[in-house]
Amino acid sequence: MRNLDILIIGGGIGGLTSAIALRRDGHAVTVIEKDPEWAVYGVGIIQQGNVLRAMKELDLLDDYMDAAVGFDFVAIHAPDGTQMAKVPTPRLVEGYPANVGIGRPALHEVLGDRTIASGADVRLGVTVDSIDDDGDGVTVRFSDGREGRYDIVIGADGVYSDTRARVMPDAGAPEYTGQAVWRYNLPRPDDLDSLHVYNGPTGVGLVPISAELMYMYVTTPEPDNPWYDKHGLARTMREKLAGTAPSIRELAEAITDDDGVVYRPLETMMLYGAWHEGRVVLLGDAVHATTPHLGQGAGMAIEDSIVLAEELAKADTAQEAFEAYRARRFERCKYIVESSLAICHGQIGKGSPVDNHKATAEMFEVTAQAI
Repeated sequence: MRNLDILIIGGGIGGLTSAIALRRDGHAVTVIEKDPEWAVYGVGIIQQGNVLRAMKELDLLDDYMDAAVGFDFVAIHAPDGTQMAKVPTPRLVEGYPANVGIGRPALHEVLGDRTIASGADVRLGVTVDSIDDDGDGVTVRFSDGREGRYDIVIGADGVYSDTRARVMPDAGAPEYTGQAVWRYNLPRPDDLDSLHVYNGPTGVGLVPISAELMYMYVTTPEPDNPWYDKHGLARTMREKLAGTAPSIRELAEAITDDDGVVYRPLETMMLYGAWHEGRVVLLGDAVHATTPHLGQGAGMAIEDSIVLAEELAKADTAQEAFEAYRARRFERCKYIVESSLAICHGQIGKGSPVDNHKATAEMFEVTAQAI
């Protein structure tokens, strides 16, 4: 299918990589994003070799690497801080590292700049008022009073997808896991050369994201899904680390800025049925929202974007493209969602404990496979 007019709802990682892939194929692309500031929270993200491979496919790899820190293994520590294993990770792109840590604002800038340079129309502070799919096309009315007619609509609007709720009202909703994640940026120690994971009831990870910065993520059991006041949030995060390794408690003393703490209850969902309705299709967290335990949430969304563009290029109809896209993506995304949730449940006593060393090594084997 050539020269489609496509609307993408959501200006995050999945929406932007989808715009880049589709513009490369010559489609007209409009991206709407509800946040008028087009902002992302300022901590980091871990991405593995399959993401580097995807960035190469999108001709973004060098810009991406200029904003990132590469590494080739994951260090696993016991709760007391003893290093138990060093998991080597496969390089999937010759001449480049196996994994990266990157600041979310830096990644957003790379993707946003390329999306704009590609010629996509990006409209901020805009949401959808209605979607009318008549079979031949989709008429969308927007919150700014405008209306557009599109060949297809892509919902890349996250775990709480409004698009999913509109076109698939019976698809279900995200489920709270009983665990939450805390994130905070800290100065990077000279010897932090990779992702370092500390196991225990309170899980901790240290991830380099620049020459000067790393971010710490902390997973904690939160069975009642509590709300924490922003005032005092840094102190609360420090208190959550009271039972961790001495080196982690020492780092925690520098967690002092309430505004620098990013706290998020962990929710998950997997859409086991169709990923499209008529000419509207979903990708990323809108269909397979995962907990962060295998570090693949953004990676799965980026891969979705590439596969969807490939199938649209090959198919004669949108229906054929959407079905082929789901067929290629379903098992891989299901594996990430369910394996990540198993680690989460094992950590908080809702399931059998999972060996992080083995789970991480298996994930690298799975994601090394072609998309």
